Amino acid sequence: MSAKIYFACLLLGMGGMIPLTHAQKERHYNLSDLLKKNLLVTTPSQQTQILENSLPGAISTRGVVWCKDIRFTEGTIDIDLRGKNVFLQSFLGIAFHGSNESTFDVLYFRPFNFRHADSLRRKWSVQYMSLPDYPFDRLRKEHPLLYENAVTPVPEPDGWFHAKIVIRENWITVYVDHSSEPSLHVRLLNDRTGAMFGLWDDELSGDFANLTITQ
Repeated sequence: MSAKIYFACLLLGMGGMIPLTHAQKERHYNLSDLLKKNLLVTTPSQQTQILENSLPGAISTRGVVWCKDIRFTEGTIDIDLRGKNVFLQSFLGIAFHGSNESTFDVLYFRPFNFRHADSLRRKWSVQYMSLPDYPFDRLRKEHPLLYENAVTPVPEPDGWFHAKIVIRENWITVYVDHSSEPSLHVRLLNDRTGAMFGLWDDELSGDFANLTITQ
């Protein structure tokens, strides 16, 4: 037994061997720099552009923008997002575990529901889904209020907010605006090992900044 492993066993009060895991590595991404360096897969229809007079490195886009130099399977994603308070037209988040451009998981927000007067709609503020087999409408019908929830605390619907998304051991946990209380905690709907990662947006364009990935 090496001295390093023996010392770890003593610290944990264990008499047997334990595996030593590699230290997690934190990487920060300036999204506007990625766009300038052609490290985001974009099309003209996505209207991807740098946001001036906003958060440093912020961009605006729509659709799925895949990040060429990011491979993600498990870890923590921190990102700032800003949608629009336009009913049924603002959906934004991240795409992950992508195997190709039509097979991937999504964690996204509906900002127009954050402070909606209808309490049920407020519970449709953050959503996890897995495409193509488990879109949101199927999940809502078969598992109501399991894969979507209200957010805590409640951000301004058209303002910047922070999301911390932890994907580990087949679970996804979402925290909003540095809260210690998760807004969503559910088991992943598949065991895919695809590592494509992207910014996901539907309908109206959404804004993204301050992407940090720890894995």
